[in-house]
Amino acid sequence: MNGTGLKVRLANRLSEIEPLAEAVEAFCEEHEVPPQSVFHLNLVLDELITNIVSYGYDDEGPHEIEVRLELAGGRLTAEVVDDGRPFDPLSAPPPDLDASLEDRAIGGLGVHFLRTLMQDVEYRRNGTLNQIRFSKTLAAGDETDR
Repeated sequence: MNGTGLKVRLANRLSEIEPLAEAVEAFCEEHEVPPQSVFHLNLVLDELITNIVSYGYDDEGPHEIEVRLELAGGRLTAEVVDDGRPFDPLSAPPPDLDASLEDRAIGGLGVHFLRTLMQDVEYRRNGTLNQIRFSKTLAAGDETDR
């Protein structure tokens, strides 16, 4: 990391999401990240962590998930690293957003949010680790930034 950063290590429990969101908000507020960008980032992180905890592991044992943020040159970059089973979110089919709620398949919105709210999304399997990296260009005062 060359800019200002934050690193948070989480246990594989859903109860870790709220403290993560608070840490992200505090970091972003300190560095004047636009509120809409903070909302988008926390939405994507919530979805990713929920999916990792709920579906990523073959056992009930403790696992660590690491979230890294970097702010440099008007760009916020995040990386989520876990030791769950391999899963490339970019290979998942997009959800059918035109289907009625009753007919829609469960899931897929987290990947949709990742693809539509963030930029430069990359997945890589590094040994036993999943690494999802994504970024967002920040435009001060732009509440409709993507």
